Amino acid sequence: MKFLRFTMMDAAKVAEVSKVSDKMMASLPPGYKMHSLYACLGIPFPGAPANAIVAVSVLETDSSEALTATGYPLTLAGASVWDVPVLEMPVGGAVEVEKKLRG
Repeated sequence: MKFLRFTMMDAAKVAEVSKVSDKMMASLPPGYKMHSLYACLGIPFPGAPANAIVAVSVLETDSSEALTATGYPLTLAGASVWDVPVLEMPVGGAVEVEKKLRG
């Protein structure tokens, strides 16, 4: 399943979180695939504290264990992690997917 992962941290925690992230990315758990990663600096969205850093990644996992194995260490290092499941729909095919999901 694909997820959008939002990882938010205070600028003071960047070194710790980056160290954990680098170590984790060097040996990803089985069933985990990172598609892309974007970093937003400054005030990434309204309501976020000034100088907060938000990383947005698109990832795919085969299990909740793989998702937790990569999110939990980031949380221990001082980041807040939100994983949002993504429902993939073909372009121009949203009506058919909705009908199929509703039964």
